[in-house]
Amino acid sequence: MEDIIHLLPDSVANQIAAGEVVQRPASIIKEMVENSIDAGAETIKVLVTDGGKTTVQVIDDGKGMSETDARLSFERHATSKIQKASDLFNLTTMGFRGEALASISAVAQVELKTRRREDELGTMIRIAGSKMESQEPVACPAGSNFLVQNLFFNVPARRKFLKSNQTELTNLVADFQRIVLVHPEISFILYNNGVEMYNLPRTSVRQRILDVFGKKLNADLLPVEVETSLVSISGYVAKPESSKKKGVHQYFFVNGRYMRHPYFHSAVMKAYENMIPVGEHVSYFLYFSVDASSIDVNVHPTKTEIKFDNEQPIWQVLSAAVKETIGQFCNVPMIDFDIEGKPDIPVMGLSTTIPHQPKLSATTYNPFKEGNGGTYVPMNGWEKLYDKYALSHRDEKEDGKDFDWTDDIPEEEHLQGSIWNTLDVEGGGSSVPFDASVPKFQYKGKYIVVQSSKGLMIVNQHRAHVRVLFDQNMQCMNSTNRPSQKELFPEIVQFDQDDALVVEDLMDDLSGLGFDLSNLGGGAYSINGIPSGIVGVDVDKLLHEMVASAKAKTGNIRREAQEALALALAENSAIVYGQVLSVLEMESLLKDLFASKASARTPDGKLIYTILDDQVFDEVG
Repeated sequence: MEDIIHLLPDSVANQIAAGEVVQRPASIIKEMVENSIDAGAETIKVLVTDGGKTTVQVIDDGKGMSETDARLSFERHATSKIQKASDLFNLTTMGFRGEALASISAVAQVELKTRRREDELGTMIRIAGSKMESQEPVACPAGSNFLVQNLFFNVPARRKFLKSNQTELTNLVADFQRIVLVHPEISFILYNNGVEMYNLPRTSVRQRILDVFGKKLNADLLPVEVETSLVSISGYVAKPESSKKKGVHQYFFVNGRYMRHPYFHSAVMKAYENMIPVGEHVSYFLYFSVDASSIDVNVHPTKTEIKFDNEQPIWQVLSAAVKETIGQFCNVPMIDFDIEGKPDIPVMGLSTTIPHQPKLSATTYNPFKEGNGGTYVPMNGWEKLYDKYALSHRDEKEDGKDFDWTDDIPEEEHLQGSIWNTLDVEGGGSSVPFDASVPKFQYKGKYIVVQSSKGLMIVNQHRAHVRVLFDQNMQCMNSTNRPSQKELFPEIVQFDQDDALVVEDLMDDLSGLGFDLSNLGGGAYSINGIPSGIVGVDVDKLLHEMVASAKAKTGNIRREAQEALALALAENSAIVYGQVLSVLEMESLLKDLFASKASARTPDGKLIYTILDDQVFDEVG
């Protein structure tokens, strides 16, 4: 019987390895720029075309390679970074596996020009699909010049699943930012389709952060500095008041390497506990310095997952350092209300009796006295004002017990109990048991309470308005444009370079929503007009959140971007909690809500209303 196990050819093995190392053009940038850093480069230029799908070029002024080293660098597991297994536990370089160039050359066409400073001539190598095409001497500057063309030219299935140029460029810029933030001592330049996106000179850490993400961030950064025998942590965290739901910048670096670490992220957020709203986040840029032998970076091919020997004590150090920084630089002023000489106002409940008598003020003015010192006059007959809101079939006493409407309505997370019946409405509002003519009232400035055929309906007014506005915004983008309200004094909004790319890609959708933006260059845009009906909204914040929502989408489907824009605009324009609504406003909102094809939940899946079953009242009675 013949033997069936055999060795794979190098070209096939390299393509298999490339599936882990080279996932998209951003992977090429990461691997080759890290090689340039290890080579001691002081200036690194990155040039990409079509988001890196057509060409990616990395030019550095590092130490370069000899003719033999240049040829050997494309072999699998060929590296100058380590020599023995023990070196894996004391890494000081970015690369060490010797797989990057072999993997890249297996799925792309690569040209390398390199020269050492002591050599008169350099070496040029052309290789495609792991096959050496030519090697010859060439005159070139000292350093290395890698040109990668037609990524996945020989793997059509992989190339087919690459995203759009814009999406690939966004991912490429993200990896580029992670590298430049941790190496401010190196000058970086990035070009896209011949247009300069970044020109970052050698500078300090703080200035590099501002060069990448804009000077506006400067006012929010607080320095963190702690040094222990276990770990040294430096960097910056943002002030609590700068928290946002989306679009924050969060970076961890250890020994000059970017890492993802959810456990350490929880340590930072723990320091902000009870200081920022639930669901919001803050930016941070934190640099760890630890003994190289106490971490393991050889966990994943991307080298972004790093294991620590002492995670728990480092967690404690990190959380304490961030808390100390916040406490030292964020002194919260005391709020002192001047109430001397002001009248006391009685607190009115929802029950049919006045909960307590108002205090008698020593001032001459008191709305509850006759003249300037008369006797207290009770407000008789005020109960009649609320007669039309009473539920007649629940007003009587049964078994000597009163049904008290002053009990708090549970929050939405508690509305899923056995006594709450959630309607899952499909196919429009026609099946909703709601009559617009029945009495309705507001509760706590948050809920609209109205009687329905199945019980007492409780509607979250903000979420209901979000659903209504979202549907209107989507209709505007799919048909006619929403009216735009011109600004008398145009405002300037500044975007990061990568965000500016997203803005350009979404300009048609923004125009459909009613935004009139003019590109001033350098990521700056003039807001000449805003959608009608959003007066009072922070347009700068709104635009940044809309761009962040669009970037968060994994695909490049235009519909997803439109939905993200429409939802962000709806959430920022909807009725806020605490806003008092008239009966006509409540009726109009409910009518629009139940005309929607999906009135039960908001576009992001949050419950809009629930119904308190009649059985609940029977059990209470």
